[in-house]
Amino acid sequence: MGLQNPLGRVRGLGSAKAGVHHWWSQRITAIALVPLTLWFVYSALMLAGSDYSVGITWLAQPINSIFMVLLVIATFHHLQLGLQVVIEDYVHHEAVKLLALVIVKLSSIGLAIAAIFSIIKVSFGG
Repeated sequence: MGLQNPLGRVRGLGSAKAGVHHWWSQRITAIALVPLTLWFVYSALMLAGSDYSVGITWLAQPINSIFMVLLVIATFHHLQLGLQVVIEDYVHHEAVKLLALVIVKLSSIGLAIAAIFSIIKVSFGG
């Protein structure tokens, strides 16, 4: 005899076995965002008042480009995970929920790709 109630057993409701992975992914991206955000804020403060060419030169340095790409990836993945939880918890109409989840996922991927492409383009002087 399991711990699931009879109605849940009939409906096939129960653990999807994916919650722990989602939870860990959200925590890992949050932890990664702490040093990356501190680095970005420090860098932005150091570049404050500089002209455009100084910013381009700064972003062209490999370590800055790598950290910026990591910041973009962590930010958009964390954003997508967080919005997914909000949508799953508060949108109750299944068609609207599915559409919202697809839009959030595709938007996050598209915006992350656009940002990474821009970083690469600036880094290589394109």
